[in-house]
Amino acid sequence: MSSHPVHGLPFLPGNTYRDPTKSAFQRSQTLTYRDGFSRPLLPTVGVGRDPITVNQLSQAELDELANKRPTLTYGQAKQAPSSTFIPAHVAFDKKVLKFEGYFQETVPISQDEHYRVRRVCVYYYLEDDSISVVEPPVENSGIPQGTFIKRQRHPKNDNGDPYHWRDLNVGINIMLYGRTFRIISCDQFTKDFLESEGIELNPMEGIPNDPYTELRKQPQRTYNTPSDFDRLKQFLTMDRKVLRFFSLWDDSDSMFGEARPVIIHYYLVDDTVEVREVHERNDGRDPFPVLMKRQHLPKSIKDLKDTFPKCVLEMSDQEVTEWYSPRDFMVGSHITILGRKFFLYDCDAYTRDFYQKNLAIADLTPVSVEKKVIEEVKQEIPPYNGFGLLEDSLQNCLTLIPKPPKKDVIKMLENDHKVLRYAASLCSGTDSSSQMQMSMS
Repeated sequence: MSSHPVHGLPFLPGNTYRDPTKSAFQRSQTLTYRDGFSRPLLPTVGVGRDPITVNQLSQAELDELANKRPTLTYGQAKQAPSSTFIPAHVAFDKKVLKFEGYFQETVPISQDEHYRVRRVCVYYYLEDDSISVVEPPVENSGIPQGTFIKRQRHPKNDNGDPYHWRDLNVGINIMLYGRTFRIISCDQFTKDFLESEGIELNPMEGIPNDPYTELRKQPQRTYNTPSDFDRLKQFLTMDRKVLRFFSLWDDSDSMFGEARPVIIHYYLVDDTVEVREVHERNDGRDPFPVLMKRQHLPKSIKDLKDTFPKCVLEMSDQEVTEWYSPRDFMVGSHITILGRKFFLYDCDAYTRDFYQKNLAIADLTPVSVEKKVIEEVKQEIPPYNGFGLLEDSLQNCLTLIPKPPKKDVIKMLENDHKVLRYAASLCSGTDSSSQMQMSMS
């Protein structure tokens, strides 16, 4: 039983009373079935069987709404007979309005494009007034495509009112999640449905061109090959054919420089040059065989400006007037490669045959580059001048700063206590001195 406060008294225990005539306190049903379909039902009575007069329609008003049809823009409206009731989720099941449109996406960090045009399909589901946006996949676009916005209701204003199918038409802009979508066309079912509901469609529009897509459609740069030169023929005939020259890089003019033997390879398949260093055992150098990697060598270059970045930008055909060819490599001559001068003194047998058959050059005589052996000068010791001991005078001839002569200790130990004694007489020419006998040790 419900309790009601007395007017004018505070809502405190003892100031309320209960109505003894009311005994039903259950909630009314809000779901019913009609013609085999479930439909919502607005309750007419509340708790305690009190009547609810808010948002209630009379039976006459309900009959009028059931038989009412939208007024056409032409002709005389006809009253349709009453039909069997069908709820919206059954009448419009699997009925979808399809609109085609696009939106522009800003590309802030790109030199090729400033904005991007992306095509979308807007689907409006009549059964629950929900909208989904799907982007058709484009091959090799690099953009995740497919479902762009999931199926849901979208507000059209600040009050939160959702979009209705009466708000959609061709040639208008709709905003979903902060993006402006432009509707340009629709399918035949959508056109027939909107015209049957008295909505006049705007003329169809076309999607604007995407600048980057149009740039990609342009043909790539083509090159005209001269008739007297065929790179494919050069590749097929000159593949794995290399001219080999033995040369000498004389760097003795620089500090700590020396003459270093190298091998120069000229690849006939693409006219590139490679320089490889010849290492010897215990030469004291790092084991890096390639002195210069395989590359095209410019022979003459145009007069470039001082601002040309030579250190980071490679030379192209526009800056080079002539490249090195096999005629520039001759045995017995010097050739400059990247500022270094190399002397070609010999070549292999295949290189000689190639020059003789193709260039009519047979004079490829090897040049000897062997170093002459320097004869050692023997040191001659001058005769003894009589000053000082013989060992002290010999030290002045051996070193600039003489050192005390070393004693032969082994000789001293072996000949210790060994004395040679000789008998001698004085030859002075007198009889008295010749008779004198002496001993020498």
